[in-house]
Amino acid sequence: MWALAELARRALGDAERLPRLRAWFHSRATARGYAPAMLDSLWQTIEAFGQYGFCRAHAVAFAVPALQSAWLKAHFPAALYAGLLEHDPGMWPKRILVADARRHGVPVLSVDINRSRPHHSIEQTQDGTWGVRLALSAVKNISATDVTRIADHQPYTSLQDFCQRARPARPAAERLVQIGAFDGLRGPQTRRDLLLQITELHRHARARTPAGQLPLDHGQETVPAPSGLPEMTSRQALGAELEHLQIDVTHHLMDHHHQLLRELGAVPAARLGQLPAGQQVLVAGVRASTQTPPIASGKRIIFVTLEDGTGMTDLAFFDSSHDACAHIIFHCGLLLVRGRIQRRGRRSTLTGQQVWDLDELAAARRDHGPQAVTRLLGDDFPPARPAPTRAPRTLRLKNGAALHPWADLQPAGTRSADLTQLGATSPSSEGYPS
Repeated sequence: MWALAELARRALGDAERLPRLRAWFHSRATARGYAPAMLDSLWQTIEAFGQYGFCRAHAVAFAVPALQSAWLKAHFPAALYAGLLEHDPGMWPKRILVADARRHGVPVLSVDINRSRPHHSIEQTQDGTWGVRLALSAVKNISATDVTRIADHQPYTSLQDFCQRARPARPAAERLVQIGAFDGLRGPQTRRDLLLQITELHRHARARTPAGQLPLDHGQETVPAPSGLPEMTSRQALGAELEHLQIDVTHHLMDHHHQLLRELGAVPAARLGQLPAGQQVLVAGVRASTQTPPIASGKRIIFVTLEDGTGMTDLAFFDSSHDACAHIIFHCGLLLVRGRIQRRGRRSTLTGQQVWDLDELAAARRDHGPQAVTRLLGDDFPPARPAPTRAPRTLRLKNGAALHPWADLQPAGTRSADLTQLGATSPSSEGYPS
């Protein structure tokens, strides 16, 4: 049986043998009771696979963990996502795992000073759904000593109680406040109020009375009145999450751009499969990965994956588009792309034609109105650059293949967007509710 399967796999790559293989597949599957419509759909997928099929050992190495992960995702999704976040296989940035969890109905709960453990864990929400609680160790630059001490002394009743018993480093305490870890304890106070309190608490800690003497307040907690400082805006809170967690937890990075994208007619990733092949569309999202793998012809193709909260969109930018697009692709985290839909089997990809910095478009809309964005997206933007007079030097390999000098061997996800820059410097589209 295995030998027959291997012969059939090889035949998928032979255009002359493909019609006979199709007839054999339909005959055998029909005899087993499968409906013709299902067979046609399956055959499209199998035929598309034949263009990039691997040897059995390679396929099994991927198939076994894929099957195990699929079973866990179907039956214990929260546990699967908690495990992926904890052990970080490295294929995708953690924010992509969080976005996928959201799309599959698994709540992702931010760091909480009383509920988070040293490791990512699962937690049942009020409606009975199992979600993932982010770990204390997920906070950037928090020491293992601080994490252990915080977990050992849980629960806490206030920020003052936390600082007295857990004795965290001041930067760690400030990061925990900024990402909302104390939101369940702060009452009417804002996160900015708590940051002020940390300054005072650490000042008093440095002037602590000698060992064996009681402090003048006998250890009683004091609750300062709100200072009047405004609460952090949603964009500032998102920036803190990106800076200290590298994950947009409370809402998606693209949420601030929904109205702009609706005005432009951009298509969400979830809807691409409903559109016909060959149609030109606008898509947008966070750059999840960028690759320029070696191609035997020596040409360079830039592969980009965008994530927009509804799904992932795969794009390919060929040589002819690089002069106008490459710099923006590699230097911007939020992209708007004009491309043409390509389809193999049931999977839709885009051939990229033009690309814009979505943050720049959002700033233009905010400062100058929708007409400014329309002008930027005109046929003359970005300006066309002259084609190079000669092709770049290619590297000739011993096996006869050619290699573009800018190709790389980095895995998917290693060239994802710099989230800290997005949170700290990207212009907000606040005032335009989604």
